[in-house]
Amino acid sequence: MSHSPIDYDFPPLDAASPEGLLAIGGDLCPDRILSAYRKGIFPWFSGDQPILWWSPNPRAVLLPSKIRISRSLKKNIRNRGFRITTDRAFVDVVKECAKDREQQKGTWITREMRDAYTALHSRGHAHSVETWQNGELVGGLYGIAIGKAFFGESMFARVTDSSKTALVGLSTLLTTWEYHFIDCQVRSSHLDSLGAKCIPRNQFSKMLEKAIVVPVAPHHWTHSKAGSELL
Repeated sequence: MSHSPIDYDFPPLDAASPEGLLAIGGDLCPDRILSAYRKGIFPWFSGDQPILWWSPNPRAVLLPSKIRISRSLKKNIRNRGFRITTDRAFVDVVKECAKDREQQKGTWITREMRDAYTALHSRGHAHSVETWQNGELVGGLYGIAIGKAFFGESMFARVTDSSKTALVGLSTLLTTWEYHFIDCQVRSSHLDSLGAKCIPRNQFSKMLEKAIVVPVAPHHWTHSKAGSELL
């Protein structure tokens, strides 16, 4: 028996600040987070802040079938002995992403955030993509899947191009599964190089509405491919 998703109230998206801040407070229970994502909203805050909810304008998105793979990236994917897996080391990927942020300017992947997304993973909503080299976890990413939309949260790399290889692996899978887009939230030169584009928030909302209504039951992903198989 299917159940309608729980809906939580948020302000209208056009009430967001110029920086994209929409709301403050609430909690990180799994149903509230999923409700937020279905509306195009995501949590993002530092450990010394209350929970902040964002809906930036414009929004960075990547179409899985349109990912841009440079010549040098292709070479590294082929020659570095990478293997890509899914949902094999979710907790470790989140921890490594948090370490990367701590080494920069503090992390928004707080203990509270890690616990929340781990709970979503246990329910089959949050997923990781891992890059392995010689049996060692060297890169990866994680995010949330709802319908035919994937919402990327964070990525990390311990060797050159390992996080990009994880994104290529994700895009390959999502193209096969006919996902509509990967939400990259905000632009970066890293994502730009892979083909991400910025679109107006209202356009993103229309894309989101079409993607999330496609019925896809939450489940764990179990895939493994050699890097050379991605190309």
